[in-house]
Parts: sequence; structure tokens; C-alpha cells
Amino acid sequence: MDLRHWLGRATDAIQEWADTFGPYETHPSLLVDDGRLADAFEEFTGRLKDNYPFFHPRYAGQMLKPPHPAAVVGYLTAMLINPNNHALDGGPATARMEREAVAQLAAMFGYETHLGHLTTSGTIANLEALFVARELHPGRGIAYSEDAHYTHGRMCHVLGLEGHPVRTDSRGRIDLEALEDLLRTGRVGTVVLTAGTTGLGAVDPIHEALALRESYGVRIHVDAAYGGFFTLLAGADDPAGLPPGPWRAIGSCDSVVVDPHKHGLQPYGCGAVLFRDPEAGRFYLHDSPYTYFTSSELHLGEISLECSRAGASAAALWLTFQLLPPTPDGLGRVLAAGRRAALEWADLIIASELLDLYQQPELDIVTYFPVVEPASLSSIDTASARILAEGMTGPDPVFLSTFRASREAFTARHTELTADATDARILRSVLMKPESEHCTGDIHARVEGIARAFG
Repeated sequence: MDLRHWLGRATDAIQEWADTFGPYETHPSLLVDDGRLADAFEEFTGRLKDNYPFFHPRYAGQMLKPPHPAAVVGYLTAMLINPNNHALDGGPATARMEREAVAQLAAMFGYETHLGHLTTSGTIANLEALFVARELHPGRGIAYSEDAHYTHGRMCHVLGLEGHPVRTDSRGRIDLEALEDLLRTGRVGTVVLTAGTTGLGAVDPIHEALALRESYGVRIHVDAAYGGFFTLLAGADDPAGLPPGPWRAIGSCDSVVVDPHKHGLQPYGCGAVLFRDPEAGRFYLHDSPYTYFTSSELHLGEISLECSRAGASAAALWLTFQLLPPTPDGLGRVLAAGRRAALEWADLIIASELLDLYQQPELDIVTYFPVVEPASLSSIDTASARILAEGMTGPDPVFLSTFRASREAFTARHTELTADATDARILRSVLMKPESEHCTGDIHARVEGIARAFG
């Protein structure tokens, strides 16, 4: 896909549309000299070089990758108009695109009915889900696993709710026995389950937790901001296939959050929140005497806590879904490549004498640590930090990240270690680019080489 060609088509198409409204003169206050722009642009592009190569398979650090070219074209084309999806008056075309794209997300999760919209982030999407939870169960708190995203504890504070972290098992999933003990107290109104923790990629047993909803009258909200699109691999006849239980159960949960700006190939920021019961919209009801005036249809701002939102985000997602829909044969093929890469690297680490696997990857996040003597938390922490730094600064760079594992979590997985510290950093690699499948062996060899040099 020739991005330069399509960006040229974008400017031509918008100019043709704009010309139908007749000519006008740009106000002189907006005019800038091309020479000044050239100087500023040179400094600007120079500053942008102070980034890591998020586009390259050798970058296996944070959850970052460039958007698909179709998303770039969709975003920039719509941005030339700059619609605001808060109201149909501000973005009629992109509001329709948003509804259509959100309906595709709802179908992906198995929702037969839904109310939902895009947000600027998964954080805001989770805030909205917990806001509705508070309205439905006033005075009752929110339960979430200790490995859930810190968003939930923070949003409980914002909403004036009591947050209840629940211990995790040896795979980083919420402990259902501990959760049930908490639910017996009657202090919890909503349980947050995570489909893909951002640290380890762990998937809570959503299908097993649904029975607790019936027993204790709680709501179930699924934070699938990171892992949501992996539902496309549920039950797949492929090495990348996932056990269907947790994923199929999402369709029976009360709400779900997913971030298209992660595995949906979108630019930041593009999150989404969906409610299974459209009646959740009653908690958003408000009026804006200067905003909603050209249409009697439901405006997206009437079912959102946010006001102004970029219609360009909806345009980008809609155009991407025309080419790579959220189906097993569409985006599912992209996610399968990253998962296969994670499984392949895990096998290489298991066979390695220099690296050890922290835990088997469930999605596309691989966690591991250098084999050191003495085999203690403190020595692993030191060695992991050195490999991280050397990987980024060496002549043949590879970009990793670290994850801080508590003493309890570490020793639950590796009982042979000496627990001489409260926690230790391990290495963490996110293989969310499908190109990682072609480079796993090279990345592994590079990390092993650094570990050997320090051994």
C-alpha cells in the first residue's frame, strides 16, 4: 500500500468536496511563510528521531506499534474536515461510521444487543463502565485482581467507590475462591475480570466466574482493553488457537472494554466501551441547548461521559474494518501471527541454558529472565536490568521491557529461587506486530548473546 499515493488522494478528495461550497479567502492571520515552515518542520522532524523504532520487529518492548496504513489514510482524510463525534451536528458521517464499527465490535464479542461508543482510551472506557456500575449498585464497591490494570483502583477513587484487589493464582489470574470470600460480605456490586493483563497477558476465568454473578447478584465487567481482539482466535484450529471458554463468556457479561489502538491497528487514542443492556444509556441522560439541534436521532454525546471526540478516530477504524474486519479471517490472522511468535519464543527459552521462562504466554506477551548464579531474586533483578540497557544501546539493538514481579508471585512459579528481595525485575517482550513471527529466532539469539556476555 503506497501511503504517499493515498494521502495525495485524500487531499484531492477533500479539496473537491470543499470546492462545492464556493471560494473564500483564507484570513491573513493564518498565513505563514513557507521558509519559516520549512525551518520549523526541519526541527520538528529532527526531534521525532528521538523515538524508539516501534515499527520494527526488533522492537519488542512496550505495547506500541504503528497503525495500519489504512487507518492513517482514514484518520488524516477525516482530520482535514475535523469532525467532532460528540454530536450529529458536528460529525454526521463519522458518527454513522462509529456506530457501524462499534456494532462490529459488539458482534465480535457475541453481544446480541448493545449500547456503546468509542472513547479516547481504555482508561476512559473503564471509567464509563464503572460509572454505570456505581449507578446500578450505589454504595457497593468494585472487585478486581491484583494484576488488573491500575486504572481500576484509580477510577474507584475518582468515583468515590471502594476498590477491592483480589489475589491472583500462579498464572496471574484472579483467584475465584478469594473472590467468592469477598462477595459473601455483600460489599461488592461489580466484578472486573481481565481478558489479557497488561503485565503478563493473563486471562481471567470469565466462564467460571459467571456463576458467581448468579449467586451474589453482582455485575460482571470485562476489561479486554489489551486482549479483546484475541477472541477471534477462540477455538481456532491453529497453533495460535485459544481455549474458547473465557472468550465465549464475554457475550454474557454486562459490559466490556477494548482498545482498537492496540490490536485493532489504530492510532492513539481509540478505546471502546460496550454495554449488553442498552438501558444503561439512561444514566448518561443530559441536554445541551447549543449542541443537539439538527437531528432527533440519538447523539453519541448523549451516551458518553466525554464531550468532544475526534471523528477521525471513527473514520480510521471504519476504513480499517472494511479491509481487515474483526473476524477470524480478517484481524484474526494478524493476531495469530503474534501469538505463534510468542509460543515459538517460549519454546526457545525453555530449551535455552541462558534464559528461563517466567510463565507460559497466554496471548502474545513473553516473560523470562536470565539464568544466573546465585539463583536469587536480587541477582535476577540486576541481570535483567543490564540486559535491558545493553539491548537498547548496543551496536545491534533489540528493544525489550521489564516487569516487576513480587517475591510471592515469583516463588509461586519458581520455588528453587532464593527469595532475598521483595521483588525482582524480569524481561518482558510484547510481540504484537505480526512481523515478529519472522524474527523470533533473531531476537532470541540477540538476547541470549547479551546474557552470555554477562554470564
